[in-house]
Amino acid sequence: MAAATLIPQDVPMDLPVIDLDVFLHKPRDSPEVQAECIKAANALITYGALVLHDSRVAEEDNSTFLDLLEDYFAQPEEDLKKDERPELSYQIGVTLENTEKPKCAVDEPCLNVIARLAPSERPLDISAHSPDPKCRFFWKMVEPPPYATKFPGLNASNVVPQTPHIKERWAPTMDKWGSSMKNAVEGLTEMTAVGLGLPAETFKDAGRYGPHLLAPTASDLTKYGEKDTILAGFHTDLNFLTIHGRSRYPGLHIWARNTGKRIAVKIPPGNYLLVQAGKQLEHITGGLIKAGFHEVVVNDKTVEVIEAREREFPDRPLVRISSTFFWHLSSDHDLTPIPEAAEKAKVLRAEAYNLGRDEGDEVVYEPMLVGELVQNELRHIALMT
Repeated sequence: MAAATLIPQDVPMDLPVIDLDVFLHKPRDSPEVQAECIKAANALITYGALVLHDSRVAEEDNSTFLDLLEDYFAQPEEDLKKDERPELSYQIGVTLENTEKPKCAVDEPCLNVIARLAPSERPLDISAHSPDPKCRFFWKMVEPPPYATKFPGLNASNVVPQTPHIKERWAPTMDKWGSSMKNAVEGLTEMTAVGLGLPAETFKDAGRYGPHLLAPTASDLTKYGEKDTILAGFHTDLNFLTIHGRSRYPGLHIWARNTGKRIAVKIPPGNYLLVQAGKQLEHITGGLIKAGFHEVVVNDKTVEVIEAREREFPDRPLVRISSTFFWHLSSDHDLTPIPEAAEKAKVLRAEAYNLGRDEGDEVVYEPMLVGELVQNELRHIALMT
């Protein structure tokens, strides 16, 4: 079968839309399924991101989830602190604002990426290495491994908030919306594998026991609502694939790998989700697919929505919630790059060079366990010592 092609010379700025329904409902060997899988793999190779359509996803579930998280993060800080687990590197429960630092502020390869961008396309300045003014909650959605993991801290039990009006809604709401996003992204892992010429189950099986996280972030827009405030500094994600539902407030910018342009993300209403590649996918493909850089900031559109929400919903908390899910490979999985993908990555790099695209120094993707990569990244962002 044909597999993913390499980069075109002229890259459109709109993210490709991938239809998961085609993969779910048509024969796997049909031309339509094969073409859609190749389109998915090419989207991740070219952009590091795509928009995913899944008719099983209900926008009302996302809305219920956003309401719950707005209420949760509107609580006093002393109540939120009860749900902190710093001894577990904040990989479960809540992380309060001004804790996590953007790795790119002091990471030379990342700073070089910024330097290669045109000044007008660069992210907001993170050189002060200030912690992000965002909170986060990690809710595990896992199948426990039938073996003793080498990384128990990355596979700890969930924290359930104890405030009565939160507690009663918490698990059902988190599990319902989290399951929708988990099912969608697992379908995409199969499509991506097929599109790369690999068996469909390659990535899904490798992530069966992964410490997957429903991971909403929260920004208090009464404190951090001024234009050009950085809510989450320029960074990539350490997991395999990140999937987002629609936030009520704009502000997410991504940098597609081959455009050099900052793209303001717009997720269509209805059953559409945004997906971005993470570090685990980059590593296992030997750099064929690169983790996508992104930031969350207060821009003009954010300010417009803040003003509209204040008028239309004066009794609701003014909190920007990101509807985010981090899909991981299993912590004990061997992250040695897949040879076929790594070879294609070398060809891609040569093509980019011949087209005048500087992708920086060549990265060596050393064999390691997934959990080791995660721990290394956590140290960079000040969540693990």
